Amino acid sequence: MLFATSLSLLAFPVSLVLAGPVVSRADTSPVNVTTCNDKKYVYEELAGYGKLPADFRDKYGDTLGGIGSAIALDPKKSKWKKNKGKKGSYEGVIYGLPDRGWNTQGTQNTQSRIHKFAFTFDIVEATVEIPVSPNFKLEYLDTLLLTGPDGTPLTGLDPTGTVKYEGFPSLPLAKYTGNGFGQDGPGGSRVPLDTEGLVLGDDDTYWISDEYAAYIYQFDKKGKMIKAIRTPDAFVPLRNGTESFGAASPPIYDPDFKITPEQPTTGRGNNQGLEALTKSPDGKYLYSMLQSATIQDGGNSNLKRRNTRFLAYRVKDKKVELEAEYAVQLPVLSTGRVASQSEIHYISESQFLVLSRDSGAGHGQDKSESIYRNADVIDISKATNILGKYDGFNGSIASRDGVLKSEIKPAEYCPWLSFNVNPQLNRFGVRNGGAQDQNLLNEKWESFALLEADKDDGDKKGRKDEEW
Repeated sequence: MLFATSLSLLAFPVSLVLAGPVVSRADTSPVNVTTCNDKKYVYEELAGYGKLPADFRDKYGDTLGGIGSAIALDPKKSKWKKNKGKKGSYEGVIYGLPDRGWNTQGTQNTQSRIHKFAFTFDIVEATVEIPVSPNFKLEYLDTLLLTGPDGTPLTGLDPTGTVKYEGFPSLPLAKYTGNGFGQDGPGGSRVPLDTEGLVLGDDDTYWISDEYAAYIYQFDKKGKMIKAIRTPDAFVPLRNGTESFGAASPPIYDPDFKITPEQPTTGRGNNQGLEALTKSPDGKYLYSMLQSATIQDGGNSNLKRRNTRFLAYRVKDKKVELEAEYAVQLPVLSTGRVASQSEIHYISESQFLVLSRDSGAGHGQDKSESIYRNADVIDISKATNILGKYDGFNGSIASRDGVLKSEIKPAEYCPWLSFNVNPQLNRFGVRNGGAQDQNLLNEKWESFALLEADKDDGDKKGRKDEEW
């Protein structure tokens, strides 16, 4: 979907629908206005949406998976160029991650990959009375398969051990039987990734943040892993006193397999790793954030895991150094549960967009109405830099009951743009809540992107700070 805002996003849901915020061309009352540390953010209106068929397959014959686990617009090809002869129409190239692959019956030996699409977006007028059809369209272009340091394909299987390569920290390893899909084969072992965040490097490389290890990886243009950034020890999952990168997600060929204990005793929680990744426009900084609190900071309970951690890495001369670390307190919903975050996006050196949401509500779920799917703003300018103070194994910034240490000032958190506003969604024939049909929003929204809007397509004031 596309939203109209004076700072706007292009956001993809993980499954079938695509979404994002944009700037309105008309002077209408905004849907919502937020001020964060004296900076104003205006959500003007929903501007459009698009979707992909659930059964679409890539060039290798695999379904697209949880497409939109992360997205990234190609800065060399996606400057929101106008299509010839069509005022208010844009085109570009977008990359997307499909998560670890289909796993509703168990994790499987799906090779990690990056998909590439061309897109067009036509600005249209829409009302609840006369809703319009999808105006954000995607054309599949290509898929890049990812491999480990030795050229062996990566996998979506749950890790069962670790492996060491020269020049790399210890990496997760998944050993499998047969072909890794529950069929005959010789067996083998591969480095597993649960891909969550994506940044396009200025040197034709790809940066990907991962949920299994809570690492950040760099891949060359052919898809080979060339670097792995190990996060602080406080992030690394431990079981029985040793590194254990599994997420209690048994393989499809052994559904009864159990790991003990199910949750790590410290470090990132299961399926709560480095969910988000973004960079500064000049490429000098990478930023990442855990989906929710580490186990020792309250992450063992979805009622107590609001104190997550934000990392700022300096990238210089092919070296990556951790320069700052901050606490971020995620929203607590009316149910008492924490709205974990699924993506971040750079706005400035001190402010970032954060995609926080509930779970278990939407298309295919028992509940159809979500109560929180937001693009919010955080400001780190006055937050305590906790780098090095609580980063050892079991290092904690909060109690296991989720109470932040008194000496730590967290980032300012400013709620802003809700994806769930039905008067806006209904203008495009989609909705939050109601019947389980193709017009109901999907549960998982895990990515967005941000680009400057053409001044002629903004509001009549021609402001320069508007974004799609």
